[in-house]
Amino acid sequence: MAPLSKARAALAALRARLEGEVLAPGDRGYDDARAVFNAMIDRRPAVIAQCAGEVDVIRAVRFARDLDLKIAVRGGGHSVTGMAVNDNGLVVDLRRMHRVTVHPGSASVRVEGGALMSHLDRATQPHGLATTGGRVSTTGVGGFVLGGGTGWLDRVFGLAVDNLLGVELVTADGTPVLATAEEHPELFWALHGGGGNFGVATALTLKLHELPEFSIALLMFPPERGPEAVRTYRDLLDTGAPELGGTVQYVAGAPAPFVPGHPVGTLLCGVLVTYAGGEEGLRKLARPLLALPHESEVVATMPYADVQCLLDSPPGLRNHWSVEYVRALPDELVDAFCARAPSMPVPSACRQLLFPQGGAIASGPAGYPVPFRDAPWAVHPLGVWADPADDERALGWVRGVRADARPWSTGAVYLNFIGDEGRDRVVAGLGTEHLNRLARVKRQYDPDNVFRYNHNIQPL
Repeated sequence: MAPLSKARAALAALRARLEGEVLAPGDRGYDDARAVFNAMIDRRPAVIAQCAGEVDVIRAVRFARDLDLKIAVRGGGHSVTGMAVNDNGLVVDLRRMHRVTVHPGSASVRVEGGALMSHLDRATQPHGLATTGGRVSTTGVGGFVLGGGTGWLDRVFGLAVDNLLGVELVTADGTPVLATAEEHPELFWALHGGGGNFGVATALTLKLHELPEFSIALLMFPPERGPEAVRTYRDLLDTGAPELGGTVQYVAGAPAPFVPGHPVGTLLCGVLVTYAGGEEGLRKLARPLLALPHESEVVATMPYADVQCLLDSPPGLRNHWSVEYVRALPDELVDAFCARAPSMPVPSACRQLLFPQGGAIASGPAGYPVPFRDAPWAVHPLGVWADPADDERALGWVRGVRADARPWSTGAVYLNFIGDEGRDRVVAGLGTEHLNRLARVKRQYDPDNVFRYNHNIQPL
């Protein structure tokens, strides 16, 4: 750590030079700026650099290196472990950098590093174009994509990293580089799943696809009908077109406005079928599911950007997530999955989710460090609750969902879906066959492991 006098002088210089704003403890707005969406995280960085552009990022990184400060990078701030903020270090806050530039002629889009999924989707939608995004509108695009990127469109357009064309990155010594298949190709490969280990992504360029229509079918079932609904959904996705996607979700809180008539705390089994097409085509494909007795139904063509908001959780809640990718979804696992749901905190915003994979996910490039690609299904307990008194119950429920699925687990992990679950899970999220190669890239671009607030790769 630098002497106090040097630190004060450097901070004053950073305040004077940064186009954005610099916040330190005691400054107005500091507490709001350090808050992340997970209310279980309460950290106090020494400096928050709210960068307005790439030059600001370069200055902030060099400032931190000169003072030997730890660096965290905040895009959307959606990491469940709070990796976007640290104690007594520097936060490179990208939230002012959220410009999205659509290039319809080349079917591509440039997205600045602080953009959220809502910024991306609202910008591409008027052009009838889209790319694979997450499943909520508040996710940061940068962390989502660099971690692999799975969402409603992945079965038809592939994982987000399969659509990555280039990354503008500021490395650990404050050098800006452009990583593409032609320039810095090893770094570009590592950014397909290696996350924020290699620098600050100030912008990403992504491939776009035509998406003139998007439709959903949302059916709500009483919990006792859950097993039948899940099996029907499984069979529909196992034999259906890649344009079909969606999720099964047990919900335990106040139902959303589109699920009227249910009191707070009613456990329900919801099946959401998404379709990259119009309502008529969806109704034909989803006929077996629609034929089941259910309590409520919404079938409609909706703007994709609106669908992205359906599962948004409000900020300020407590969060703990995990995932198991499974090699099959037999009836035995379906029954165990459904039987576990009543153990989640009720009422709460918790969701017990089951996602299909396959389609363009499975047929995409095999060489990237995203080893969850080959699994046909993902079991994802999403713990979101308000009362600290529910911590033990919520964490126990998450562990229980994982334990139920573990006999069928492939062992692979999508790192964006988990918190700090130990080194073995990080390895499982990158693939043992990729680790040495990733570590060599880390050594080249970040030999001192400056960027360690992530699912970390040690330089080799």
